[in-house]
Amino acid sequence: MSHSPTQEKPTILNPIYLASLSLLLGFALGYSAHRVYSSQNRGESLVRKALQKHFRSPNYHLLNHITLKHGDSTTQIDHILVSCFGVFVIETKNYKGWIFANPKHESWTQVLFKAKFKFQNPIHQNHRHVVAVRELLDFLPQDAIKSVVVFSGDAEFKTDMPSNVFTLPMLINYLNSCTEELLSLNRVQFSVGRIETARMEISGKTDVEHVRALQRRFGNND
Repeated sequence: MSHSPTQEKPTILNPIYLASLSLLLGFALGYSAHRVYSSQNRGESLVRKALQKHFRSPNYHLLNHITLKHGDSTTQIDHILVSCFGVFVIETKNYKGWIFANPKHESWTQVLFKAKFKFQNPIHQNHRHVVAVRELLDFLPQDAIKSVVVFSGDAEFKTDMPSNVFTLPMLINYLNSCTEELLSLNRVQFSVGRIETARMEISGKTDVEHVRALQRRFGNND
C-alpha cells in the first residue's frame, strides 16, 4: 500500500514575535539615523564655537541652522557668516576615515574600517544653499557670497582637497586671509536683518517639513 508524501505545514510566525521583530528593526534604523544626526550636530557645534571664538562683531555676524524657502521647497543651511569681507555659506561635514573626492562627481566616498560609503558631493549640496542666499541678498554682488565646505571630524583626504573645501583649522586660516572689504557695516547689518526676517522658525516641525520637501524632490538630504 503506497503512502502519499507528507505535506509540510506552512510555518506560522507568532504575531508577538513579528511585532517584536518590527520594533527591533525600527529601533535599529532609528538609532542609526540618530547617530548620523548626532554626529552632524557635534560637527556643527565645533564649527559654531570656533567661528564665535575667532570672528566677532561688528565685522562678523554668525547665523546657525537657517532654513529658507526656496522655490516650492526649502533649503537648510548649517552656518552663514556675514562679514565686511563677504557672506560665507558654510556646509559642515563631521566624518572619520578616508575621503575620496572629486568636485565634478555627484557623490564622494568615505572609507571607514574597509567599508565604503557614498555621500552627496557637499559642493553640489552647498550650491543650492548659495543660490538661495544670493536670491535673498539680491542687492549684493554675486561674488560677495561664497561657498565653503568644512570637514570638522578626523577625516583624511586621499585625493586633493577641492577648492573651498577645508578642515576646521584651514577654515579659520582661510577666513583670516579674506581681508578685502566687500560690504560696508550698514550692508552687513542689512544682510543679517534680511536673513533673520526670511528664515523659518527653528523647530522640529520646520525640520520635518524640510525632510518631506527633500523626499518629494529627490529623496535625499539637503
